[in-house]
Amino acid sequence: MQLHHHTKFHPDQRKRMLETPVPRLILTLAVPTIVSMMITSIYNMADTYFVSQINTSASGAVGIVFSVMAIIQAVGFTIGMGVGSVSSRLLGQNHGQQAAEYASSAVVTAIACGSALAALGLAFLDKLVWLLGATPTIYPYALDYATYILMGAPVMCVAFSLNNLLRWQGKANRSVIGLGTGGILNMVLDPIFIFGLDLGIGGAGLATLLSQCVSMCILASFFLLGQSDIKVSPRCISRSPRTYLTIFASGMPSFFRQGMSSLSTVSLNFNAGVYGDAAVAAMAIVTKVFNFLLSAIIGFGQGMQPVVGYNYGAGRYDRVKQAALFSIRFCTVILTVMAALGAVFAPQIVAFFRDDPQVIDIGTRAFRYQCITLPLGAVLVFANMLFQSVGKYWRASLLAVSRQGLFFIPLVFLLPAKFGLTGLELTQATSDLIAFVVSASMLLYYFLREFRREEQGIGRT
Repeated sequence: MQLHHHTKFHPDQRKRMLETPVPRLILTLAVPTIVSMMITSIYNMADTYFVSQINTSASGAVGIVFSVMAIIQAVGFTIGMGVGSVSSRLLGQNHGQQAAEYASSAVVTAIACGSALAALGLAFLDKLVWLLGATPTIYPYALDYATYILMGAPVMCVAFSLNNLLRWQGKANRSVIGLGTGGILNMVLDPIFIFGLDLGIGGAGLATLLSQCVSMCILASFFLLGQSDIKVSPRCISRSPRTYLTIFASGMPSFFRQGMSSLSTVSLNFNAGVYGDAAVAAMAIVTKVFNFLLSAIIGFGQGMQPVVGYNYGAGRYDRVKQAALFSIRFCTVILTVMAALGAVFAPQIVAFFRDDPQVIDIGTRAFRYQCITLPLGAVLVFANMLFQSVGKYWRASLLAVSRQGLFFIPLVFLLPAKFGLTGLELTQATSDLIAFVVSASMLLYYFLREFRREEQGIGRT
């Protein structure tokens, strides 16, 4: 499709992405994306903290509805990461007009998919809450909270798409402004709505919805004010099915990663429910905290991805390899330190969210088990992201489903059946260990075999 609107692309930005020393470039891009990812986690962390002050059942409801949030995020990330990955390589090849076509089409897709999720979810809300693993005491809280989360589905999907479009073109500082403002607003509104206006858990959902609307408006303003190298316009929307198939194929690893997170949470809630509301609340708290910790590493990886995509598109394979190895080494050290601190302060961390002796007891053990395998997280995250960035979509998708799907879901049924509550607490750590072996093997094979052939191919052209 021939575009009739020129897409402005700055040579200085291209030079920056292809010539700045890799470690410095990644760290520069990673800081705002780390903040961005941690703020996304804070949406749920803030709700978990304030809602937990109501009672243990309300605390468990946040864990139940997290599955709904994960489904919405799965769709938003699929579109956003998909179009971002394609656009980054197109910018590396200096094809800005094609990038505009993909970006504009992605925003329309996000609106349509988000609206469909909201309509379906709200229509079958009662059945959905039970399906996600609610107990009779958790059910009414989950129903109130999920209503607002589903209403925000179109807004969330569009925000994720715009955020990733900014991030993949190397403008992560703008994306963090949008998400950061919403995250701070969410933390401010939570106690006002929950306690000040006496809206209970529904107030937490309303605070999240309003905060997401603010984030989306700020992110959209950067495109409307011309502060993006990629144009988004109704006149650039593609009519070719191939454009949309490419976006979804490119984003499929993100869909599997987020989708499996939702399914694994449902499986965890069902198995934790056998041991009562305290177990559901404890595992929800541990899951939220570790998602928060890993969000920093995912944010770092999102700083790596534009570097990999740009340089892979431009044929700078030396910089692609350097980016991957630097990221893995740097973040393994960070995760090792975080694991040590987490193991020591596990009881205090769990108690911060819910000062219930039974919740603290279960949560502390699960927390410490997960700390054992936390240092493996860099390989788990970056292997997946590297393959997605260089267009190896099916390989990235396989890794995306392994940790939270192929391994976790069978284990969350098998281990508790064999070892009871201890088996439940061990599930995530065991899944991470198996997923690490698979990810490391695929990464080694790629760099030792395929990547060398790709380098030689570039060298001959």
